[in-house]
Amino acid sequence: MSMFKVFDIAGSGMNAQTVRLNVTASNVANADNVSSDEAGAYRARQPVFSSFSDAMGSDRNPMVRVLGIVESQAELATRYAPDNPNANEEGYVFSSNVNAIEEMVNMLSASRSYKNNIEVITTTKELLTRTLSMGQ
Repeated sequence: MSMFKVFDIAGSGMNAQTVRLNVTASNVANADNVSSDEAGAYRARQPVFSSFSDAMGSDRNPMVRVLGIVESQAELATRYAPDNPNANEEGYVFSSNVNAIEEMVNMLSASRSYKNNIEVITTTKELLTRTLSMGQ
């Protein structure tokens, strides 16, 4: 594998973590949303990445790929709030199934993974620079 391939792999990892951070931010922003029915309630979303064995498939192109974004199937919370303008006929509202603690952990993990990919790029750049300077 070419030394320059490291930049592509780390860059794809950074792109994947950016998607993860954006999805997490969307989940946090919608954590307190309520709806009058289950269909209209916000459901937490999570990105799905390719596995390492998929990345090392027939094309031998090891990249981090975002395969899609899936909605959580966890149960929605219902609460009795007859004074809420979004309450249904029975006075209940459906709130999102976003777990704020899980989302904060996701955010920390994604930002650390992003930073680690930056370190890989920086270290590779330094190694290539030192290698080139040896020929002087």
